[in-house]
Amino acid sequence: MQNDFGKGKIWKVILAQSVPLMLAQLVYLLYNVVDRIYIGHLPDIGPMALTGIGLCFPLTTLIAAFTNLFATGGTPLFAIARGEGNEEKAERYLSQVFGNLLFSSLILFLISYIFRKPILYAFGASDASYVYADQYLRIYLWGTAAAMMSTGLNGFINASGYPKIGMMTVFLGALMNLILDPVFIYLFHMGVAGAALATVISQVASAAWAISFFAGHTSVYKIRISQILPDVSLLKEIVPLGLAGFVMQGTNAAVQIVCNIALRQYGGDLYVGLMTVINSVREILSLPVQSLSQGTQPVLSYNFGSKQYSRIKEGIRISTAISFVYTAIAWLAVVLMPHALMSIFTSSSEMIEAGTPALKLYFFGFIFMTFQFSGQSAFTALKCSKRAVFFSIFRKVIIVVPLTLLLPAIGYGVDGVFAAEPVSNVIGGLASFVTMYLTVYRKFPADGETAHI
Repeated sequence: MQNDFGKGKIWKVILAQSVPLMLAQLVYLLYNVVDRIYIGHLPDIGPMALTGIGLCFPLTTLIAAFTNLFATGGTPLFAIARGEGNEEKAERYLSQVFGNLLFSSLILFLISYIFRKPILYAFGASDASYVYADQYLRIYLWGTAAAMMSTGLNGFINASGYPKIGMMTVFLGALMNLILDPVFIYLFHMGVAGAALATVISQVASAAWAISFFAGHTSVYKIRISQILPDVSLLKEIVPLGLAGFVMQGTNAAVQIVCNIALRQYGGDLYVGLMTVINSVREILSLPVQSLSQGTQPVLSYNFGSKQYSRIKEGIRISTAISFVYTAIAWLAVVLMPHALMSIFTSSSEMIEAGTPALKLYFFGFIFMTFQFSGQSAFTALKCSKRAVFFSIFRKVIIVVPLTLLLPAIGYGVDGVFAAEPVSNVIGGLASFVTMYLTVYRKFPADGETAHI
């Protein structure tokens, strides 16, 4: 059965989960980056408009962090409950995550909308770039609830054993965004505001699809309105596990803020826009390995719940090997064709010229991201929340942020900002994987026994 992760060859189960998710994430990526592609090629204002959108990234990343706090905390517990055969408990996790996503999205919208001007200036906006950042953000924020619902509930669709339906959640929104973007940006001459409006409409469509899945006949799990109010007993399980995803996205937001401030200080608005392009390239190249990691998690969680530890170990080995091969190929692609990758998002010769060496430097050591993803995926899937949280903080807060501030100040300028990422990949990635291997992988008992990890 497609939703039984305890049977069949583990690599087939992982790929059955990961490939549809990868396709969904690819479409979702287009969903996100198509705005930047259209805007980056706008005549005259393209580079500055990209800078404005880049200034919004920390806030949109923070919204994603709160989505992860509940969704990535609840999804493994949901999958473990399914593996244990406890359908009622699985449904309670689903309903609880839905409710907390709804309540937190309303709070985030109000705070972000009311204080968006001081927030954007704190994130490194100049008077020139603020104009475009505000045009985008004041519309984008209206889709906060829809964005959190579509992303958060989609993990439960995949963990239910319906990755193709999960893929459609993303495909629907992305297709609408691809169609609406040129209509609003060019036909209606709305520019940056048009891109934001297209995104909001698309997010609403995706959220409606995800919610309808759990309200329909396909899913045996339903969102129970009586169970959506915060339940302390369940949140004590969900939040600690979700802290890993929250911290990972939260620290990403912190890094984006620090990078924007440092780049504006040492390179000006051009380099803030350039980082928007580099982040977009990173999203493209990270997608397959990230999808594989996410597709592996519910499989590991399910088998942990059913105490099939040999399948967990095999799953970790297979996902790590595939990720390693892919990241090596992606790294080579950056080295061989940086101009082509940059040109996707901008036609500015000045930005491409400045961005080529920056892109190569930023992606140096990309292969070590394999170990970060593998370690984090195993920790999260197997309820090792403290270790998952620590290594999220370790790579971003302890390594990247200090280096982003230190390296430019001691004479490396903007190169110091871009060099902080590969250093963190090597140190943080290896530390996460080695710890996972020693404290989790080697500690599994024989199948059927109780694991103490």
